Amino acid sequence: MPVKIRLQRHGSKKRPFYFIVVADARSPRDGKFIQKLGTYNPLTVPATIQIDRQKSLEWLHKGAQPTDTVRRILSFKGVLYLKHLLRGVKLGLFDEATAMVKFQAWHEEHEANNARRSAANRRQVRDSRQAPVIKKVEAAAPVAEAPAPEAAPEAPAADAAAE
Repeated sequence: MPVKIRLQRHGSKKRPFYFIVVADARSPRDGKFIQKLGTYNPLTVPATIQIDRQKSLEWLHKGAQPTDTVRRILSFKGVLYLKHLLRGVKLGLFDEATAMVKFQAWHEEHEANNARRSAANRRQVRDSRQAPVIKKVEAAAPVAEAPAPEAAPEAPAADAAAE
């Protein structure tokens, strides 16, 4: 039975909210599922993602294939990186303690970056609310006319001959 980790849509029209579920690939999008792994709300800024990392990792080890969107969510939350590190442990490249230290360092850096981005977004929203943008319409400048060609003095040539 092919198993997928995918999004199951909930919420009203134009207000999506998703469950991240493990389901048979042949079942309908909002139909029967095997297990719920978490939720995803794309309407909040930044998007809210709640996911059980251990359950997701277990299903990935069992061979469940994530859809493209869920793959990005799992990557963002570090599940795919953790799977990568655990594969290194299985191959004997390093021990599990080292893998967990690497993951914790990545997770702390990732959380700091997310906090910085969300603070920048809050500042941008606050600034846009405080100072409304007023577009200044400039008056069209009159088109300058080309200067008239000056008349060539014919008299000096005649005056020079007369002298």
